Amino acid sequence: MTKTKTCQNCKIKFTIEPEDFKFYEKIDVPEPTFCHECQLIRQLASWNERVLYRRKCDLCNKSIVSIYSSDKPFKVYCNECWWSDKWDPLDYGRDYNLSRSFFEQFNELQKKIPIINLLNKKSINSEYCHDALEMKNCYMIFLAGMCQDCSYGTYVIGDKDCIDSYKVVDSELCYDSIDCSKCYRLFFCEDCNNCHSSAFLFDCRNCSDCLGCVGLRSKQYYIFNKPYSKKDYKEEIKKYNLGSQADLAEIRKKFSQFNLKFPRKFARIYKSVNVVGDEIYNSKNCFHCFKVDREAEDCRYVTVAGWNIKDSQDIFNAGLNVSLSYDSVNVITSSKVIFSTSVWSSREIEYSDYCHNSSNLFGCVSLHNKKHCILNKQYSELEYKEIVVKIKKQMDRTPYTDKKGRIYKYGEYFPMELSRFGYNESVAQLYFPLKKEQALKQGYSWYDKPKTEYKPTIKAKDLPDNIKDVDNSILKQVIECKDVNSCAGSGVFRIIPQELKFYKKMNLSLPRLCPECRHAEKVKQRNLLKLWKRQCMNKGCSNKFQTTYAPDRKEIVYCEKCYLKEVG
Repeated sequence: MTKTKTCQNCKIKFTIEPEDFKFYEKIDVPEPTFCHECQLIRQLASWNERVLYRRKCDLCNKSIVSIYSSDKPFKVYCNECWWSDKWDPLDYGRDYNLSRSFFEQFNELQKKIPIINLLNKKSINSEYCHDALEMKNCYMIFLAGMCQDCSYGTYVIGDKDCIDSYKVVDSELCYDSIDCSKCYRLFFCEDCNNCHSSAFLFDCRNCSDCLGCVGLRSKQYYIFNKPYSKKDYKEEIKKYNLGSQADLAEIRKKFSQFNLKFPRKFARIYKSVNVVGDEIYNSKNCFHCFKVDREAEDCRYVTVAGWNIKDSQDIFNAGLNVSLSYDSVNVITSSKVIFSTSVWSSREIEYSDYCHNSSNLFGCVSLHNKKHCILNKQYSELEYKEIVVKIKKQMDRTPYTDKKGRIYKYGEYFPMELSRFGYNESVAQLYFPLKKEQALKQGYSWYDKPKTEYKPTIKAKDLPDNIKDVDNSILKQVIECKDVNSCAGSGVFRIIPQELKFYKKMNLSLPRLCPECRHAEKVKQRNLLKLWKRQCMNKGCSNKFQTTYAPDRKEIVYCEKCYLKEVG
């Protein structure tokens, strides 16, 4: 049975498919009242992926880095204190009041109990990393694991000596690259595998010593898809100086125009069966999924996930063995996590936040190694089951209604207006950007960040054109971002020592944008998290597909069959 509903948030009609109903029945939740896109935005608005602040630990008083600014109404502990035995999360437990809204009671608990400053485990000298595991000598790296000597990266795993990376895996000495794996010494590249010693590549495989190339397979010594002998290549490549900002701008402009001449596949789907979406790898039976990798199976409306996530729906940022989970954020190695945020190594968790190594929790915060708890109060197994049934019925009788009149009964993720973060602090601002007035009008909160105490000592336009003319004095400069009037960060930035060393070694011009603007540019380069129904643009082909390339885009979009004929 297919059912059409009107989203109570955007008021647009959406469809619930038979597969959706089967899943809801399997995990025993009601059908949603928000469409899948609004569900995703609501999740993203609850998650601060990369905005960091300096503050003090509220237990040991030492200076720490945190995703929570010092004026947030929460107790924040450093990793060491939060995981220690110096405090007991059950001390904050409370009885559930069946005459009051669940979300009001949960929000009160959130504001009382200590929360961890950021997620960063088993890392060395990597204080400025969040949602990270086993990092070494890394700076400003997010949603990452097992990296070393890397700076300014997001969705990176197993990298070494890489800077300004976005979704780069198992690579070394790469710079300003997107969606690349098993690469070495790549600069300004996108969608490349097993390539090395190249710059400005798009959709290349097993290539080396190339510049400005598109759609090549197993090639060497090519410049803008033209072959050269080794000797001629080495002579010709001297004309392209990546160490000069002026030359770099010209190369970038030429490559951008050149890239549009080549057809591209409707979706980045590789080694997958029966999938619909984009950036899907080694997966099967996945519908409307984005950025999903490594053995995802039987998933719907999942974004940024993989590593054996199965039978889950409406999830953002999850993996490493996740199953039967729904409408949640940052779920790792867990099963049946529903309407929750940041749950690791747990099972049977509902409406909870920052809970780890636990089971059978409802409405809990900052618990680890616990089970059968409600609002952080311990119960017997029988009591727990009986009370949870009563709470779910009461959530329908006494729903939470937000300032915009949206109704939150059992079956809805946390209300937008109760997010710990301002919309502009959350990852939602990157994928679905809003101005302050728009965000407030839609019922989100907004965080007016304090003005930076640092005054620019040099403007981006006044930086030396060539990296060869830059010395260590640049490390003392506070640089005004090139896009200062619309800056995604604080408007100023510094060059850090390991960064300068990298630019000098690789002959790369200094960046003119701050790290946040550089990341925002990469996000803009990626297609939207939306699908359009289109037909192959190859003359004579009638194949149809769903693609993230909107109909008004300039790119030439082919079906897989026509694309494979083109690239050989």
